[in-house]
Amino acid sequence: MLITVISTVIAFLIGGAISYVFFKHGLKSRYDKIIKEAETEAEVIKKNKLLEVKEKFLNKKAELEKEVAARNQKIQQIENKLKQREMVLGQKHEELQRKRNETEAIRENLDAQLQVIDKKKEELDDLQSQERKKLEALSGLSAEEAKERLVESLKEEAKTQAQSYINDIMDDAKMSANREAKRIVIQTIQRVATETAIENSVTVFHIESDEIKGRIIGREGRNIRALEAATGVEIVVDDTPEAIVLSAFDPVRREIARLALHQLVTDGRIHPARIEEVVAKVKKQVEDEIIETGKRTTIDLGIHGLHPELIRIIGKMKYRSSYGQNLLQHARETANLCAVMASELGLNPKKAKRAGLLHDIGKVPDEEPELPHALLGMKLAEKYKEKPDICNAIGAHHDEIEMTSLLAPIVQVCDAISGARPGARREIVEAYIKRLNDLEQLAMSYPGVTKTYAIQAGRELRVIVGADKIDDKQTESLSAEIAKKIQDEMTYPGQVKITVIRETRAVSFAK
Repeated sequence: MLITVISTVIAFLIGGAISYVFFKHGLKSRYDKIIKEAETEAEVIKKNKLLEVKEKFLNKKAELEKEVAARNQKIQQIENKLKQREMVLGQKHEELQRKRNETEAIRENLDAQLQVIDKKKEELDDLQSQERKKLEALSGLSAEEAKERLVESLKEEAKTQAQSYINDIMDDAKMSANREAKRIVIQTIQRVATETAIENSVTVFHIESDEIKGRIIGREGRNIRALEAATGVEIVVDDTPEAIVLSAFDPVRREIARLALHQLVTDGRIHPARIEEVVAKVKKQVEDEIIETGKRTTIDLGIHGLHPELIRIIGKMKYRSSYGQNLLQHARETANLCAVMASELGLNPKKAKRAGLLHDIGKVPDEEPELPHALLGMKLAEKYKEKPDICNAIGAHHDEIEMTSLLAPIVQVCDAISGARPGARREIVEAYIKRLNDLEQLAMSYPGVTKTYAIQAGRELRVIVGADKIDDKQTESLSAEIAKKIQDEMTYPGQVKITVIRETRAVSFAK
């Protein structure tokens, strides 16, 4: 048994040793084979890489040779340009040197001429000095005395010539007075354009809260757009608290928009369909109110037989202003003044009142024709069968046409009185008085003025000068100077007439 076990172990050991020897021999042969294959593959890869590197080297070499050739070509071109520029500069240098030489020659010539001139000037001064001494000896006057006498004579001559020149200029100005008047009117419009435009084209609608403002705007602004389309008024909604601005030149449209907004806000239902309905209703109400206002005005003034369209136009005056003065109120004032003045002159007061009421109807036309309001009013009066003397008074109240009736100057004067009275055109009394004082003080600042009077509500300035201080020629220039200073330094409505008065009185008594 023991022998069997030992034999088994020995056999197992011998078998293991033989297996190990064979396994080791197989592994070594496989290892050698793998090594040989790897070396072969490495040789192939090495050859490929060498070929690839060689090819890249050749490509790079070709590119570099091409680039070097291009650079050499550029360098050659630049060298050629530099050579050409060098040649040009050489030519310019030669030309400059030649001109420099010529300049030097001219300078030497001028220096020689200047020396000759200096010598001639010294000789001339000596001759003048000798002649002056001879003249002083002959006249018995020194040079300074003769100079003073000459200056005085020249002063008088210059003054006379200047005054003559001024008179010529004034005559020319009178000939071109129309053009100058238009320039002054345009300048005045420029001074007050912004203020007047805002005053006459904007209405502010007050609201209680921003919530109502949002409802007026509507979703995506559709309510605002519907209101603008229906009324023809631009509605400005900004950050101003509790206010919406209605902007349009037509006062009737602004009033319709204001009333429509008021009704919509009061009602609370604000949407496009409701807006169109309310605007249509308000338009009818405003038209009825315009006609009612016209009828009431004619009844109050005792004027009968007016065409219905003229009555409607009179009613529209309620919504129009001129220089801040309500046009209907102005027309009523003018009508009453015309009636009083016509009565005093023994004319027909009813006709005068009728002409006074209708004189500004051209300011509220349904259309916008290219005519002055006086001529347009005359055409409207003729269209609706008014009498010729009334039509002439309407058309001539701004001297657009010739006056052919006695009513025309009455209407013109009463129109001026109504517009010129203090406070009529939003001019407070303090400002009015200050403007009159400024006018008088401005004229008093000139030498020779003894008294000044601002009359006709500041439309005319009377300046009285001393007869011993200013002559007749100087009065004209003084009037022009005062007018220019007033025009440059003061702001005033209309125009100011400056009258300079100079008189000499000789009083004696026969006993």
